[in-house]
Amino acid sequence: MSSSEPITLEELGRQIARRRAELGITDADIPRNSGTRRTESKKALLEAIKDIGGNW
Repeated sequence: MSSSEPITLEELGRQIARRRAELGITDADIPRNSGTRRTESKKALLEAIKDIGGNW
């Protein structure tokens, strides 16, 4: 993975997924952002997402 050549986002995603699998890391291992420092505009955006049925 230490190359000076650019890679696509898709390839980066594959590399990250492969590395996470090698280390046994799951989504449950990664804590969610507490949101204590969110701006008012970010809070409004997340509320709007929630209002239309999204789950952020």
